[in-house]
Amino acid sequence: MSLEVIGAGFGRTGTMSLKVALEELGYGPCYHMVELFEHPDHVERWEAAVRGEPVDWVEMFAGYRATVDWPGAAFYKELAERYPEARVILTVRDPERWYESARNTIFNFQGAEIPRAPRMAMELASQRGFDGGVEDRGRMIEAFDRWNEEVKQFVPAQRLLVYEVKEGWEPLCDFLGVEAPKDKPFPHLNDSDSFRSRV
Repeated sequence: MSLEVIGAGFGRTGTMSLKVALEELGYGPCYHMVELFEHPDHVERWEAAVRGEPVDWVEMFAGYRATVDWPGAAFYKELAERYPEARVILTVRDPERWYESARNTIFNFQGAEIPRAPRMAMELASQRGFDGGVEDRGRMIEAFDRWNEEVKQFVPAQRLLVYEVKEGWEPLCDFLGVEAPKDKPFPHLNDSDSFRSRV
């Protein structure tokens, strides 16, 4: 088993909904940030990756057919090169709404009480250009837009789906070449309240 789908979208762009949708379509299990809460032993591997140490991606994603959200999305370039047949999905949303959602959830951890997994993800975010204060709306939105443009520039168009989860099954299934589930609504999960409760 190897990765067939690589999510390149930042957190709070519908990645949990996409994870569940991909698993419904047969691309499961799908790696997501929540895996780090269920498998805390994975955090050490990702911390090594953050430090720039060599990563055995096959070992990291053993047993998974897809990955979305961070930490995997932060390494979409490395993963796209390691798995040249995998499709890449960039989840996007309105930048202003993304910022509000992120500010109320993933940017809301402060100080030493930050759990280990979110702390590692925040270090990754800082490395990838989200290096301003999280209260600086303009700078954070600029970094978010820059990230999305970089993904579009790096990944060949025929291999990339730029996707808003509110679009539902059709564009996702067309891109993957699979049939949409009949009489099954597209999942909409992990709103801000659910995120805070989980963490």
